[in-house]
Amino acid sequence: MIIPKPTTFTLMPGSFALSESCMIELGTDNQEVRCVADYLRSVLAAEPCGLTLDIGVAERSAIRLRLSDELTEAVDPGAPVDERYELGIFDDLIELVAAQPVGLVRAAQSLHQLVLSHLRIDADTRELVGGSVDLRALHISDRPRFGWRGMHLDSSRHFFSVAEVKRFLDLLAAFKFNVFHWHLTDDQGWRIEIDAYPMLTSVAAERAGDEPSRNGFYTKDQVRDVIAYAAERHIDVVPEIDLPGHTRAVLAAYPELSCTGGPFAVSTRWGIHKDVLCLGNPATTEFVERVLAEVAELFQSQFVHLGGDECPVDRWGACVKCQRLVAAVGLTDESELQTWFSRRAADYLVGVGRTAVFWDEVLDGGLPAGVALMSWRGVEYGQRAAALGHDVVMAPESHLYFDYRQTSQGLDPGADWAEPTTLAQVYGFEPTAGLNDPPAIARVLGAQANVWTELIPDMARLESMVLPRMCALAEVLWSDPSPRDWAEFRNRLTTHASWIRSIYNPHESL
Repeated sequence: MIIPKPTTFTLMPGSFALSESCMIELGTDNQEVRCVADYLRSVLAAEPCGLTLDIGVAERSAIRLRLSDELTEAVDPGAPVDERYELGIFDDLIELVAAQPVGLVRAAQSLHQLVLSHLRIDADTRELVGGSVDLRALHISDRPRFGWRGMHLDSSRHFFSVAEVKRFLDLLAAFKFNVFHWHLTDDQGWRIEIDAYPMLTSVAAERAGDEPSRNGFYTKDQVRDVIAYAAERHIDVVPEIDLPGHTRAVLAAYPELSCTGGPFAVSTRWGIHKDVLCLGNPATTEFVERVLAEVAELFQSQFVHLGGDECPVDRWGACVKCQRLVAAVGLTDESELQTWFSRRAADYLVGVGRTAVFWDEVLDGGLPAGVALMSWRGVEYGQRAAALGHDVVMAPESHLYFDYRQTSQGLDPGADWAEPTTLAQVYGFEPTAGLNDPPAIARVLGAQANVWTELIPDMARLESMVLPRMCALAEVLWSDPSPRDWAEFRNRLTTHASWIRSIYNPHESL
């Protein structure tokens, strides 16, 4: 009944009638547990549930939240333990138990799914039939397989409002994703306020002559609001500041950071652009460090994604400043500048207490020590990095690019230059496939799906591209890999179709 599939799920005799006469009871005097209760109350009160429950000491049937040290041991060596939980539904009590508050949040998300899948709404009054939701008695013991269960969103090519980003976070929370990779800068727009460089938002956030949905930026207060909203759902927000390539928007605002001096405009087409940051210019070093200092101060995540993909060296080869740098630091030629820059940027992040993540192109020149790799061109890059002792997040375009079409009939609005990525392909993906060495397997943090938005202008289109594929990915990353039953998963997905359609805009294949 739940996606992703719990570790154990045991049905029992009896049932619990969940109605507004029930209370949410705290089994401990803990402010973080109170926050979980507030979160549970909010999701049950939202449509289509519409159940407003009080929080307090119960004199009647209740949902009880409780912390227990008994759940601190992992079922499997190396498996995350903080998110482990148990959920029991009895005749007079629903009990959520976990070792940490994050585990209670995951239990609350499972309970929310059970409620949604058992809703009976009167078509005329739009109210609950009988004023309650009848839940079958059961016991769940559950924990995730991977610690990085991510979804990516490109806010550069199409700008999504704070309300839309929060809606996306709610969708992630519904299926227990715990990482939101927020792509904030690219050739097509810079989306985050940086005090030291105000023209990044006054100039670099606007695509001249393009539709309004392409333009906009997030103030620091708005970013803090999103981070706080994600934190309530125990979702880590990993920012991406793409460097040194994919910086045409930066150069439109500050052409002096280029090799040629410009002028430039924010790009209105996607693809690879030859104009990138001039690494031989001391002002570029200052720019990178001041931007990263403000990003590290703003975001709470241990990880900061620095891009590093698709960076041509053409301008560096013809640039006197870059060639002077090549000679000064003892490089063979400009092709080694990307590796030099990546090490410098990663070292700077270490100095401010953060860890760099790069796209897999950086592996070609030698991945700096202590950084993580995100493998998009194929799992083989992630396998190489893991064997070299680097943490890895698998995100191959072959399986996990959700801007690609979902079917082969050509009906999808997604990218049509690539083979479709079907629900079955996503469900069959295995992040550790091809790895046999236990230390290398342990380096695979997990995986994520990427959503690039040049062809995705609004939330309805976004949701139709990620749903139902993200349901399959959620199960790949949370649940035990064996046994994995495609037909049984499809049956469970069918039971969720009604509530998913009532809230979101999934693909017609759901």
